[in-house]
Amino acid sequence: MGAVVADDGPSGVKAPDGGWGWAVLFGCFIITGFSYAFPKAVSVFFKELIREFGIGYSDTAWISSILLAMLYGTGPLCSVCVNRFGCRPVMLVGGLFASMGMVIASFCTSIVQIYLTAGVITGLGLALNFQPSLIMLNRYFDKRRPLANGLSAAGSPVFLCALSPLGQILQHEYGWRGGFLILGGMLLNCCVCGALMRPLEPPKKSEATQEPAEKKVKKKLLDFSVFKDGGFVIYALAASIMVLGLFVPPVFVVSYAKDLGYPDTKAAFLLTILGFIDIFARPICGMVAGLKWVRPRCVYLFSFAMIFNGFTDLMGSMSVDYGGLVVFCIFFGISYGMVGALQFEVLMAIVGTQKFSSAIGLVLLAEAMAVLIGPPSAGKLLDATGRYMFVFIIAGIEVTTSALVLALGNFFCIKKKSEEPHTKEEAAEREELNKSGNKTPEDAKVDSIEVEQFLKDEPEKNGEVVTNPETCV
Repeated sequence: MGAVVADDGPSGVKAPDGGWGWAVLFGCFIITGFSYAFPKAVSVFFKELIREFGIGYSDTAWISSILLAMLYGTGPLCSVCVNRFGCRPVMLVGGLFASMGMVIASFCTSIVQIYLTAGVITGLGLALNFQPSLIMLNRYFDKRRPLANGLSAAGSPVFLCALSPLGQILQHEYGWRGGFLILGGMLLNCCVCGALMRPLEPPKKSEATQEPAEKKVKKKLLDFSVFKDGGFVIYALAASIMVLGLFVPPVFVVSYAKDLGYPDTKAAFLLTILGFIDIFARPICGMVAGLKWVRPRCVYLFSFAMIFNGFTDLMGSMSVDYGGLVVFCIFFGISYGMVGALQFEVLMAIVGTQKFSSAIGLVLLAEAMAVLIGPPSAGKLLDATGRYMFVFIIAGIEVTTSALVLALGNFFCIKKKSEEPHTKEEAAEREELNKSGNKTPEDAKVDSIEVEQFLKDEPEKNGEVVTNPETCV
């Protein structure tokens, strides 16, 4: 590993599970923090935007909505770019786009211009960083991948707790234009994270095994064959239902507290509690998911996390005072952190390394539609009924339904996967590797120590997960 090569995720490479992978994990932590926290952090500038442009709160809220829509909706585009150019170049360009959007937005004279700059351009830049960082994390970690996913996912609550107060300080000291300019400079750190994503090199092969490797079929820019995998279809359906209600409670819990008559500072503190619990819940859940007995059944742990989250929403609907909302935020932070730590780990386990770049793009596109529908629909329900209880109940039902779809669909509809390689290309490659292992040193002309080490590692290829009768993954 280390050379600048075509980043096509060679299937013969074993994940190092450490080494430079920790630098990749650090970069993924930063990227995840920016991607999920930034759309919420820019909301601290909304009051000044309303004052300067003479618009309503709903108009400024479109900035965050466009950012999230770009992050989720451009998934297939990111997959195509990664499969064509590799993760590192895409992330470097994405970092420039994210920074450029905020810098240009600081000179805008209308809210529409801010939609295009801070919304579309910055959102596209964050998307071009977020998806490739997860792909690289998947390639660098195998045995420790659940823990790595949990640690990288912790970037979201950590950055949310840091960026929101920082945004308030920047607004007070420099106004919204100066704040946008400084945040744009901070987003250049995405380029630094992109530079950390060194592609993995395939192992050296003898001259006899080089020719079959050169005959590999050209990699597809967007692999729609993932829809032939029943596990992926069930996951995509469950994830789409889940995000309809997953993000609703954090959006409305502060307003819920204000509606009960509590001051703004006390109401806002609820999100601080939620975020603090979330910071610790994600890596701990990642550690649990990596346990020998739990990992093959990770899909069911993910289903439990969603049921836990949905049940918390249902119980939260009965809160009638501040203490009840605090308890709700504690349990919601735990369940929300579990979902955040497991959602991409389960997808990686279902589709494997080779198809993950296409699978995550298609899943994010499906979730984008649900993200745009969920909170606005909850807002309309609140306007119609005037009661937050129904908003939380609907959100809980949606998340619980998604858990049942995933668990029952996996248990009843998915047949046990074969132990054989998934594709003809993988089968041919494994056959060639086995042949090379049976050759004498004179025929192979390869250092014997290197061959011994490679053959020892070969059964544990990056992305492959041991299956058992109880789960499709």
